[in-house]
Order: sequence, then C-alpha cells, then structure tokens
Amino acid sequence: MSLYLLLESYSYLLLPVTGFIVFSLLAFFSILRGKKNSTNILFAFICFLGALIDLDIAQVSFLADQSLSLRLDRLSYLFFVFVTPVYIQFVHSFLGMKRRRWLEVTAYLFSVSLLPFTQTEYFISGLRQFSFGKIAEAGPAYYVFSVVGGIAALYCITTLFLGMKRAEENSERNRIKYVFIGFGLSGLLILMNSLPISGYDVYPVGNFNFIPAIILAFGVLKYDLLDMGMLIRKGSAYFFLTGILTFVYAMAIYLSNILFMGYGNTHPLIISFALAVIVIALFNPARIKVQGFVDRIFFRGKYDYQETLRRMSSTMASFLRLEELMDFMLDSIPLALKTSGMSIALYRKEDESLELHSNRRDPLGRKQKIFMGESRPVADFFETYRKTLGRSTAGRMDISDDEENKISDLFDATGAAVLIPMISRDELTGIMALGEKRSGELFVHEDIELLETIANQGAIAIENAGNYERIAEINIELEEKVKKRTEALAAALEEKDRTQQQLIRSESLASIGQLVAGTAHELNNPLASSSSLIQTSVETARQWKDVKDADRDELIDDLQFSLKELDRAANIVKSLLGLSRQTQTYVEQVNINILIEDALRVLHSRYKNSAITIEKNLREDLPEIEGNFANLGQVFINIIGNAIQSIPDGKGKITLVTWYEKDKDLICIECYDTGRGMSPEEVRDAFKPFFTTKKPGEGTGLGLYISHEIIKRHSGSVNIQSKKGRGTVLSVELPCRRRKA
Repeated sequence: MSLYLLLESYSYLLLPVTGFIVFSLLAFFSILRGKKNSTNILFAFICFLGALIDLDIAQVSFLADQSLSLRLDRLSYLFFVFVTPVYIQFVHSFLGMKRRRWLEVTAYLFSVSLLPFTQTEYFISGLRQFSFGKIAEAGPAYYVFSVVGGIAALYCITTLFLGMKRAEENSERNRIKYVFIGFGLSGLLILMNSLPISGYDVYPVGNFNFIPAIILAFGVLKYDLLDMGMLIRKGSAYFFLTGILTFVYAMAIYLSNILFMGYGNTHPLIISFALAVIVIALFNPARIKVQGFVDRIFFRGKYDYQETLRRMSSTMASFLRLEELMDFMLDSIPLALKTSGMSIALYRKEDESLELHSNRRDPLGRKQKIFMGESRPVADFFETYRKTLGRSTAGRMDISDDEENKISDLFDATGAAVLIPMISRDELTGIMALGEKRSGELFVHEDIELLETIANQGAIAIENAGNYERIAEINIELEEKVKKRTEALAAALEEKDRTQQQLIRSESLASIGQLVAGTAHELNNPLASSSSLIQTSVETARQWKDVKDADRDELIDDLQFSLKELDRAANIVKSLLGLSRQTQTYVEQVNINILIEDALRVLHSRYKNSAITIEKNLREDLPEIEGNFANLGQVFINIIGNAIQSIPDGKGKITLVTWYEKDKDLICIECYDTGRGMSPEEVRDAFKPFFTTKKPGEGTGLGLYISHEIIKRHSGSVNIQSKKGRGTVLSVELPCRRRKA
C-alpha cells in the first residue's frame, strides 16, 4: 500500500512539473527574444507567475518537512498575489486599451494590501492531506484573494472575447484567440484550485494548466503573436519536442526504478541498465515520429521554398519591361502563397506618390492604376523600418500620426494583410501588398522570408526594368535626332553605348560585391569552428603526460601556427565584409589607419608573390574622421591597387604615410610608388571618367574618377605629382569634420 501511495504521489508531481517547464520556457523566450515593450514584459511576468504556482504545488506534495513546505508556500504568494493586476494590465496592453488605468491601479493597491497577510495563517493556515496528495489550506484573506481573482479573470476573458469579435482581420483575430485560450483557460484552471485549498476533496484541476499553456506556446512560436521575432523553424521545433521526449523518458526511468526498489529487487543496477537499453532503442524511432509530427502541424502543405525562390528570381530578372514584370509578380506571388489578392505600390520619387498596380480591371478590361499623392511619410517609414508590416502591428507602433494615417490609407486601398517594402540602394522602390490567405491561416516564418527575398529581388528587377526602359527612351530620342540632325548621329550613338556600358558595369560591380559579401559570410562559420577546435586541441595536448616533451611541443607549435593562419584568414574575411557594405550614410566614425590596413589585406594576393615592398609610416594617435567606411575603403583600394599595377616587373617600393594637421583639422595621406610615373598630360586627365593608361581589358578608367568623387563628397581634396619613369605621389586631405553633405 505504501508503494502505491508513493507512486501516486510521484505521478501527481508530473502535471505541475510539466506546467512549470512550459511556463518557464515561455518566460525565458519572451525575455531573451522579445522586444522590451510593456506587452512582452507583462507576458513574461505572467508566465513566471504560472511557473511559480506550478513549482509551489509540486514542492508542497514532494517535501516531507511540512514546516519548510508551508514557509515556501507562503513565500510564493509574495509574488503570486500580483497575478490579478498583471493579468489586467497585460490584457489592456495587448489590446491597446489606454483608458482604464484606474482599474490597473486599483488592482495593484489591492495586491499590495494583501502582502502583510501572505506570511500569516490568515492567508495560508496550513497544509491539508487529501487522497491525491498534500495541498495548502486557505485562510480568510485567501478567500478574498480568490473572489477578486475570479472577478478579474472573468473581466479579462470577457474583454479578450469582445476584442476578438471586434477584430476585422485574421491576423488580429488569431492573436487574440490564442491568448484568450492560453491565458484565459489557464487562469480559470488555476482559480479552480481554490476548491481543494478551501477544503473540498477535489483533484486540483489547475495542475492541467500546462495544456492551454502549450496551445499558447504553439501560437507564439508559429504566428509570432507578441512580435518576438520567434516565428518557428523546423530545427527549433525538433529541438523543443525532442527535449520534452527526453524528459518523459527520464521520468519513466526514475519512476520505474522506484517501483522495482519498492518491491525489494536485489539488482537495481541491472534493471536500470535494462531500462536504459530500452530507451536507447526507442529514442530514435520516437524522434523520427516527433519530426513527422512537427512537419504535419507546422509545415503541412508548404511549397518548396528554394524552388519557388529560384524560379521567380530567374524569371523576374529576364523581364525588360516594367509592365511585364508587374503582371508576372501580380499573378505568380498570390498563386504561390494562396492569398486572396495582391497589389504593388510603386513609389514615384519625382512627385512623392504611390502608383498602385493590381489585377483589378475597369469596364473596358484594362488593368486599373490608382495614385496616392503625398506619400513621402510612407517612404520615410519603410526606408527606416525595412521589414514586413502587418495591419495589427502598424496599429501598435509608436509612429507619427501622419505616417500612421498614410499607412492605414494604403492598407485600406489595397485590402492588404501585410505590406513588404522593396528597398534598393537604401531607397524605397515599391511596396508589395498581400491580402489574407484563402485558407484563413496566418503568415509564418517561411512565408515572410520568401516574400522579403522576392521583394529584394523585385526591387532590383524594377530598377533594371526602369533602366532598360530609359535606354529604350534614349533610343527613340536618338532616332528622332537622326532624322533631324544627321551630323549629331555619331555623338548620340556614343552616348547610347556609354549609357549601356555604365549599366552593365553597375550591375557587374553590384553582383561582385554581393558575391564577395556572401562568400565572406559563408567562410566565417568554418573558420570559427576550425579555430575553436585547434584551440581545444592545443589545450588538450598541453595536458598530455605520456608523450615526449619534444614531440608534444612540436605538435603544439604546429597547431599554434595553424591557429595563427586561421586568424589571418578571419581578418581578411572581416576586411572583405567591412569593405563590401553598401550604404550612402556619411556620418560614421572612420579610422584611416584601420581602413588602409584593411585595403592592404584585400590587395595582399596581388603583391604577395612579387618583389614589391610595402612600407607604412602611419601615425598612431591619428584622430577619426566622419565619413563612409565602405566608400573610403574603395578609395584606398583604388589608390594602392594603381600603385601596385604601375610598378614594372613587380619590383619596387610603395610607401604609405599618414599624419594630422592640427591647425587645419585635416588628416593627410600620401602614397609614394617607384612605378612608371605619368606624363603631365596624363596627370591632367587622371580624374576624368573612362580615362586610363592601362592596356585594353585591364581597367575601366573609373577608379580615380570614383575616388575623386568620393573624396569630394567628404569635403576633401586629392592631388597627383608624377614624372615619367620616376614614380608617383598621390596625396589625399580629409577634414575630421564633414563640411557638407
């Protein structure tokens, strides 16, 4: 009989322990991954209180020392008495209700008034033994707390229900639905614990509060209910459910061990070993079942992300006319995501308006275009926000009234559930506006990731289509000029070819920059892993005792040399990442010495196998300047690269010098080389676009021109001194404070 009671006691612990784990994980994720706003903080605190009460229920039944258990139970109520005001405040914050602060203040004052009673017998008078286990015994103050808590729970549930009814879109309705089920049902279940605490021999149904908590966790993870950026991925779902599976196995082994020990088995180790073998045999099949469960619940009916992205990207890049590109996107994207409709709002910078394209047609069968004027606030917002925006999310953001009104007008005009900005070169090109899913489901992580990637590709495709259309317009203008002025034909054709070549170079340079940045990012992971493994190997080798000192030291030296080489590779990758950034902001703090070192790392492969000597005389206490790191990095890559290329047969010397002119507040940089030098005519034309002294195919003639333009934007100056056959000195002066945009 005692064994039966022992097993019943441990099985009674399983439910509150499960609730404690679920609520703790929700609180943990909310704190670490959620935005630090009032809604997420209150959400985490409610989850903490739910975990606390589950832990308290478990310890009351588990601890044999009733005096200690009673003290711990009373201590938990120092926090739990605040569940009523926190619950009310969370519901108000979640629904955006700001006119009932008096109710929150009243609830907090009520909870504070209960604090003196929580550590006395007026709140918890003792512990009571029932058939299912021990539980706290209520005092008079606890009844007051329970009645007020019940009223508050009914108020919150009613408020959430009314908010769900008022919601006009699926996303908002689903957000409220999951919170309504999760917190509403959990609150009622915990409130039902008042019955056994009041003396009724009724199993505490509050122990089942982990069930609505799991439903809430599902909604938070899959649909990002609280804007935590936690939209679920397969890997994290597998990890989470496999962890629960591991916990269940551990509990099974533990309880089985107690069972066999209770029967007086003389070989508990053999039994534990046998159970462990069984668990190992069952774990992998169960894990596969868990992954299948995740796929069915979270990713049922999903499209092939990579294939969809590949197909759409390659097709969009092939369109040369903007109208054809718009038709393709408006037809294919709603088909892929199974949405009710889609619009694309192109931003017209010249008149700061939005031009809405959709598949809606007028009575004559022509596709309609709607223009929304004075849309600069929308562009300003998305150029800063740069993420997918839902209708409900927009209503909770702290933005200006003008921006909020314009964004609301765009949602109304398009009937969209989400807006995805299309950004190119830090400027808004357009906005993809998608309607609700026809299935009624919400957009999940894979949807948003696909849409944002397509939006980025679409922005590039729209810009390219615009460039091609401008080229087509230039062609038409050229044809008219040919008819009127035959004598201007040669100059006009040359301008056409130059425009086309500039477009090709621009696209090629952008593609190379993206390739370099992407490759550098991919290299970071194996470099970091290899460095960590080698470092661990060095530390392990130092602890070897049975190996000759000479052999061990030789191995450690080899490993440290490898680690040093990996660090050098990581620095080169870091330089590539820094120098590949694309931005038009000129207010960064830039250290010229660091920038020159990064440029040398990038160019190292061009001179490492030659007899070129690089001499650096860089002032150590050089002050920083305000400028653009990426663009200035491009300047010094061009300057040093030209110096390397000018040295005949790869034998010569390049000297880099920096210093600070305090009276002028200028940073001065000089690059000396012992190369071929330049004639006075070449020096005069050096900064002109497309002028080059290099052989055909070795240069574009844009390096020094672009460098000159970047330095001029930084209010600086650049000068060349050179003589044929005697080398070149290129001097740059940059002010520490930028004097003009």
